[in-house]
Amino acid sequence: MFSRLLIANRGEIALRIIRACKELGIRTVCVYSEEDRDQPYLRLADQTVCIGPGPATDSYLRIDRVIAAAEVANVDAIHPGYGFLAENAQFADACRDSKIEFVGPSAASMRLLGDKIAAKKLAKQAKVPNIPWTEGPIEDDREAGVWAAKVGYPVMIKAAAGGGGRGIRMCHNQASLMHNLMAARAEAQAAFKDSSLYLEKVIEGARHVEVQVLGDRAGNVLHFYERDCSLQRRHQKLVEESPCPALSDRAREEICKAAVRLARAAGYYSAGTIEFLVDRKGAFYLLEMNTRIQVEHPVTEMVTGRDLVQWQIRVAAGETLPFKQRDIRHRGVAIECRINAEDPAKDFRPCPGRIEEFRQPGGFGVRVDTHACAGLVVSPRYDSMIAKLIVHKPTRPEAIACMQRCLEEFHIAPIRTTIPLLREIFSHTHFLKGEVDTGFVERTW
Repeated sequence: MFSRLLIANRGEIALRIIRACKELGIRTVCVYSEEDRDQPYLRLADQTVCIGPGPATDSYLRIDRVIAAAEVANVDAIHPGYGFLAENAQFADACRDSKIEFVGPSAASMRLLGDKIAAKKLAKQAKVPNIPWTEGPIEDDREAGVWAAKVGYPVMIKAAAGGGGRGIRMCHNQASLMHNLMAARAEAQAAFKDSSLYLEKVIEGARHVEVQVLGDRAGNVLHFYERDCSLQRRHQKLVEESPCPALSDRAREEICKAAVRLARAAGYYSAGTIEFLVDRKGAFYLLEMNTRIQVEHPVTEMVTGRDLVQWQIRVAAGETLPFKQRDIRHRGVAIECRINAEDPAKDFRPCPGRIEEFRQPGGFGVRVDTHACAGLVVSPRYDSMIAKLIVHKPTRPEAIACMQRCLEEFHIAPIRTTIPLLREIFSHTHFLKGEVDTGFVERTW
């Protein structure tokens, strides 16, 4: 096992990793920007290192500064968390070139699965269903228009190196397609330094269902069942739950096995998530694979009783998974709400500022993952998520009732948050019946 580990992230996920390391007997080194200097969670790390000014481009996204901090602190490994450098293959290479283990998959797997076009081709080989697509990058805009007319609108423009909802445009006719191709290229180039695009047929009324996998270096790959992430806005998730209320037992088995096939085909180890769209008839199609721990990993931890962050670290240290697929049992229902410093009434406008009042809920089956507290200043520079509220109960109605109670108890002021919207969602008839899709939030609110 590692003796010292550097956490190349901030906020809630940095605190989550600190706690996992302490239980494994690993000393932690936490990097921070000048703007995060007074963050309370830093006091729980064994050592802290400032890596630059507030902007992420000058601190958390600077590979050279993170590696320099790791070398000065003499660490064995670096955990990237999620976001920032977590899916950056160049960073993974830089870590291992410096004789520091990267807590994540191989750089080769990251490059293969991070390229959405290559991942789709691999999925075809592994007999994992793909959404109808252009079978390669767009070389000619006119040919793209011909393809879209053939499969039928609406279609989705996607960046080959995309993620986080960037480089995505929905088009309902040829005029909007031609207009949005230019905008999507510019956004993809700015975000990923790669302007490659492809088209997908839009699966209307689809649910977003993802499968958690974990692999080791011995070639073992296991799934930890699925999460339903259909409640989103602008491709950003708001609510996640497990199990998916719309999947039959047979469909669940098929989608989980498909996820394992894809991960094995990619030679994948560490924690990862394969995302699918499920249509109204129950057919599923590959969306993408995220080669990192997910924001919503607590949902899976609650229903399987497995600490995914600890197992990520154990696998990186060379441990082989000591359990088999039959040992992973799904128990009860878990639901997670993301609490963001945003104002849903004003088109989700970010609401940075000082938190003066912070009272979080509790009780049996309730978990709150957060770095926030009264006195914390929410910066406009970083992601607006300030807490994750997770409940775990034997049945879905019980989990919903618990979440409704917790959302009433959760009080954050004076900044605006997504809590009022979440209260509305958890009282909506369609959500209560499990009858939602990826467009539900935007249609309803």
